[in-house]
Amino acid sequence: MHKRLFIALTGAVSALLCLLLGLAWLVPYIGFDNIHPGLSAVTGLALAALLIGIVLVALSVAIQAGTGKKPFGSGLSKLARGISIRFFLPLMELLGRLCGLPVERVRRSFIQVNNDLVAAEVGRFRPAEILILLPHCLQWSGCSLRVSNRPENCARCGQCDLAGLMELVDKYGVGIGVATGGTLARRIVKSKNPRLIIAVACERDLTSGIQDTHPLPAYGVLNERPNGPCLDTRVAVPAIEKALQRFIA
Repeated sequence: MHKRLFIALTGAVSALLCLLLGLAWLVPYIGFDNIHPGLSAVTGLALAALLIGIVLVALSVAIQAGTGKKPFGSGLSKLARGISIRFFLPLMELLGRLCGLPVERVRRSFIQVNNDLVAAEVGRFRPAEILILLPHCLQWSGCSLRVSNRPENCARCGQCDLAGLMELVDKYGVGIGVATGGTLARRIVKSKNPRLIIAVACERDLTSGIQDTHPLPAYGVLNERPNGPCLDTRVAVPAIEKALQRFIA
């Protein structure tokens, strides 16, 4: 359900951009002929190409999110994900605010669509090429062990979901990292050098993480916050395992 919002906002942003491009062509069309007879036609063709490109990207995002298929090939699929991350998302957050939509709702929708695009775009990887990236707030607040950047220190006492996640690491042989913030997360990604990230975080951190790691594909899983943000958060371990089964060769 959430991804329908992102697709609808993508269509709305695309329509607005097409309208602006149309106006951008109409205004110079009136006066460009005074500079050179062919200048208005060249401008019109360039803007028409941009308009077609925007429509194709919006259609690619909608079809991939809805069907899991790449309607226009792998090249446009990667381009569509990149444009969604870098260009459409900020515009959709702005449009959502103007329409009175909570920014978290827009981001949840984006994360779902991003996951569909990643699943449609990428293939399968060796376990060593996959990194599970976790926020420090998953660790039980009463734990005295240091697991940031050293998740193997986890005692697996069962007080938090790290125990179940470490069992997945043992079972599948994938990489894992626990970060206290964006700087450490980027350092972990650089040191592990994965080809795919399965990231757990809140809407804000997942969205910024997906933007930061692009073009590296990042599959997002939202955490649960029964005690509020950044304190003893939880994650559905079966959802992480399901993602691993989808992407492991």
